[in-house]
Amino acid sequence: MAEDLTAVARFLFEAGTLKQSRRTGWWMAGVRDPESVAEHSWRTALLASVLAKLEGADPNRAAFLATWHDTQETRLGDVNHLGRKYATSADPRSVTADQTEGMPAVLARAVRDLVDEYEDRETPEAICARDADKLECLLQGIEYKAQGYANVQRWIDNSRGRLVTESAALLADELLRQDSLDWLRDILGEPRP
Repeated sequence: MAEDLTAVARFLFEAGTLKQSRRTGWWMAGVRDPESVAEHSWRTALLASVLAKLEGADPNRAAFLATWHDTQETRLGDVNHLGRKYATSADPRSVTADQTEGMPAVLARAVRDLVDEYEDRETPEAICARDADKLECLLQGIEYKAQGYANVQRWIDNSRGRLVTESAALLADELLRQDSLDWLRDILGEPRP
């Protein structure tokens, strides 16, 4: 007999709310319509796979960790750095335990283990996923700055300073060297400014 997937279906609807949940820290920098948590998580997973490959870690595992790293925000919202000073009791592990309650045991344990690994920051893959989270913030900040939001420089600088792996630091420096549309200019054969 197949397992009951009611809790899984409910979680998938819940996870979909991250497509509408905005990353709130950018509002302090004046960004009117910041990226969603889901948009951030997608590029974080992509970056985690890149960093893990460069660092000799498992890119699939790092991307998997990054995919799940903000799923608790369906219930907590995106609590930015300043908000965490006041909202200190929100534990990603306990939220994940609630979110996975009623799921098939094999799935619930896998998700809880992923969140534990990410939060413990001990495995090479978790370290790459964490760096990817910071690097994605830096990259988004560069893009917002190109749109005229000068106050994002603080987020760019803070993200750069929190990177741990050599690959993330080198990639950050390269991202900071480039303009956000250099890739398009190169494809079209246009000169860079």
